[in-house]
Amino acid sequence: MKYPMRHLLSFLIFVVLVVSLSYQNSLRRGFEVDSSSHFVERPVFNATLLKLASVDMGESKLSQEIESLLEGNFKMQGRHRTFMSTGKRRIDVRVRSARGVPVNLRSPEFYRLWLEFRKNLQKWSRRRRFQSNMMTNLVDSFNGLVDVGKKHKTCAVVGNSGILLNHEYGKLIDSHELVIRLNNARISNFERNVGLKTSISFVNSNILHLCARRESCYCHPYGDKVPIVMYMCQPVHFFDYVLCNSSHKAPLIITDPGFDALCSRIVKYYSLKRFIQVAAKDVGEWGSAHDGVNFHYSSGMQAILLAVGVCEKVSIFGFGKSDKAKHHYHTNQKAELQLHDYEAEYEFYRDLVHKPRVIPFISDKFKFPAVVLYQ
Repeated sequence: MKYPMRHLLSFLIFVVLVVSLSYQNSLRRGFEVDSSSHFVERPVFNATLLKLASVDMGESKLSQEIESLLEGNFKMQGRHRTFMSTGKRRIDVRVRSARGVPVNLRSPEFYRLWLEFRKNLQKWSRRRRFQSNMMTNLVDSFNGLVDVGKKHKTCAVVGNSGILLNHEYGKLIDSHELVIRLNNARISNFERNVGLKTSISFVNSNILHLCARRESCYCHPYGDKVPIVMYMCQPVHFFDYVLCNSSHKAPLIITDPGFDALCSRIVKYYSLKRFIQVAAKDVGEWGSAHDGVNFHYSSGMQAILLAVGVCEKVSIFGFGKSDKAKHHYHTNQKAELQLHDYEAEYEFYRDLVHKPRVIPFISDKFKFPAVVLYQ
């Protein structure tokens, strides 16, 4: 049967319209079409959660603390004593050096440390801003840990969960090119479970604050040639940094505050999302339920994201919990810290393994490595 030309043209126009509408609808549903005409899922982020996750509830408090410290007003615990400086810089109280020896605050030794403290704190404070391309530049940010422009082939991040005692991952962990351990966790007597090799010791600045009390600021349970990477929990810990830095044979590296901001936003987004989806509560209640200005990501979360940025393949060990396992494999600690949302972080790790493109705040230009989670 022959059809008039006008009918054939009408049919072709109809087909084009149907295909066009299908394509547009697929985009509205959160899908895109690639060059092979296959539908590929792309993330659709909750705009409200993105906005809330971008707000640092502790920003005002932290800014005031930094300003106070730069003026010479130390209000802290432990070996640092409160002191005030006048316009003539006359400071009449004492602190202790890394060797535990009292230092006269009007002495040349203190004045040198004071200038170094201010320089580092000011530099860090100026860089405290979110950068969307942070992950693409992470290799260069940690120059000294990796060669410029190059990544490690295989990396293992070893957490401290008691679930490690259920497995003998030691040899597997040690087979990785780079091994990152957290907060000076003990490996002696646990070699079968956690291995022996350590390439980077990743700590929070509270750990360094404890180390600074020791002779020569000893903070090297894995050997004094192992680089230490840490993030600043409190800006006052820059005093520990300037005290300890000169005694360290290996690099003592502070994470880029832009990297800190990225970690904070990611964890807060996952925590907010979990709060409304799992807890089924109003997002406005999140702050009071998660300790507000004190809410923070864990050392492990940031160490994993560091590995994701500087490694081609990442293996994660000892992250997770079990009712049948200790909280930490090497301590008797009973509970988790309230300022962390570990369940939200576990969800983030699962997305790293199975669908990394749904992780917010990371540039589309960043190429995620393969990630394997051992539990």
